[in-house]
Amino acid sequence: LDQGTTSTRAIAYTVALEPCGTAQRELPQHFPAPGWVEHEPEDIWSATVEVLRGALAAAKAGAGEVAGIGITSQRETTLLWDRATGRALHRAIVWQDRRTADHCARLRAEGHAALITERTGLLPDPYFSATKLAWLLDNVAGAREAAERGALAFGTVDCFLLWRLTGGRVHATDATNAARTMLFDIRGGDWDDELLRLFHIPRALLPEVRDCAAEYGTTEAGHLGAAVPIRGVAGDQQAATVGQGCFQPGMVKSTYGTGCFALLNTGDAP
Repeated sequence: LDQGTTSTRAIAYTVALEPCGTAQRELPQHFPAPGWVEHEPEDIWSATVEVLRGALAAAKAGAGEVAGIGITSQRETTLLWDRATGRALHRAIVWQDRRTADHCARLRAEGHAALITERTGLLPDPYFSATKLAWLLDNVAGAREAAERGALAFGTVDCFLLWRLTGGRVHATDATNAARTMLFDIRGGDWDDELLRLFHIPRALLPEVRDCAAEYGTTEAGHLGAAVPIRGVAGDQQAATVGQGCFQPGMVKSTYGTGCFALLNTGDAP
């Protein structure tokens, strides 16, 4: 499953890793103000189910024949939803969105940039999820209070889809997506409490972080006709880096889609 910025696609592969069925659906874009970009979470969800079913149909295969699902998705796009209902409180704020530029400028002016970069490897920028999540908590009525009492969940698109596919049983993400939130300690491999305090984000909102290749639960049988294991998650650009075979330090890939992204394998040392 590839849930991208402008479309959602699923490809079925044989055991020999040959494509045998595909389906794709465009994703509507919403621009409520200059520099603001949003997606409707229910559009993401309905397209996901549709293309998964479509790829299986094109492959003339049943869900019971599927060894596992891998999910790759647009990375920093931010969702906040109710744990009881699974419904998002607001449209997803897309990675391109610049509404939190002033927040990031304040962080730099107050001298927080060095801490953010040292912990996360990132620069303070609206691109990443932390200030988007802070905006949602501060601008959606009742969101902060609900978050403080543990009633809400945050996630990037992969995490939201995992929640929906598993019927709310799994609230998890992988390290590549977590590393794009501006909240993740890339050396310690966990959410950073100091950064959570800096952005005023309750830890109870956050998903468990797992390896890219890990057991992520099984889909609800009703979605595809049988329960299917979910066995891999990776952010789209890291997935492309693996796909391009950048396995040795010094190798770099550049891919072209909604944007142009260059990623470099730095080896074991940031």
